[in-house]
Amino acid sequence: MRIFFTGGSGKAGRHVAPYLAEQGHQVTNADLVPLGHPAIADMAVDLTDPGATYSALARPVTPGAPRYDAVVHFAAQPLTATAPDSRSYSADVTSTYNVIEAATKLDVRKIVFASAEGVYNVRFAESSDPEYVPVDEDHPRVGEDAFANAKLADETIACMFAMRTGADIYGLRLGEVFPPQEAVDLPDAAELGESRELFTYLDVRDLAGLVQRCLLTDGLGYQMFNAASGNESFICIAKARELLGYEPVHARFDNARGPDPEPR
Repeated sequence: MRIFFTGGSGKAGRHVAPYLAEQGHQVTNADLVPLGHPAIADMAVDLTDPGATYSALARPVTPGAPRYDAVVHFAAQPLTATAPDSRSYSADVTSTYNVIEAATKLDVRKIVFASAEGVYNVRFAESSDPEYVPVDEDHPRVGEDAFANAKLADETIACMFAMRTGADIYGLRLGEVFPPQEAVDLPDAAELGESRELFTYLDVRDLAGLVQRCLLTDGLGYQMFNAASGNESFICIAKARELLGYEPVHARFDNARGPDPEPR
């Protein structure tokens, strides 16, 4: 597939985009910061600019292949102490609208985008206790902070365009994403109950496998999927297992023992 991947230079994208290229996909990284990977084409795009976003997606990928087959939208403006929340919120929501609108206008029929488990009132909220565990996709969504509200808006935008166009648009409510070399420094199992990172732990290699499963699974319309590890998270992934065939294989406490099998 020819994939327009936004945010391929970010924390998760810099691992997922190369994995997709290794699977044989042709990947273009739309990001203001180049990834510099030999198998991936970098394209500098300001996704908050609707004209620039449409132009980038409309550009012929290769001669005779005038459009992309899929969009993976991971670009987002993280909440930081160096920028006001309003700026991060505006950039996140505007870029999501621009990307999905442009993709559907250009008849791209598969879009995968990153939401977050923050919509369940965990991670950044002052009162981060879920109503029940394990937390499945039917859990009430509450936007207590700017980040969660931005993701709630992203999901509404995606649902709107899926209803309007009939495209397959799958959202991933990501847990806390870690490359394996970072995971070994997390709290040990005894501290699991006090660690928000482990509450929603997700190995980036499993995330890559989940994105691949989304790209290969057609006909589900608009869907939201929890994305987390299989046995070290209070986030339920039964829906992704059932509808996508997702099966995470990278456990957090296995990382200290060496590499695991490739994600499926």
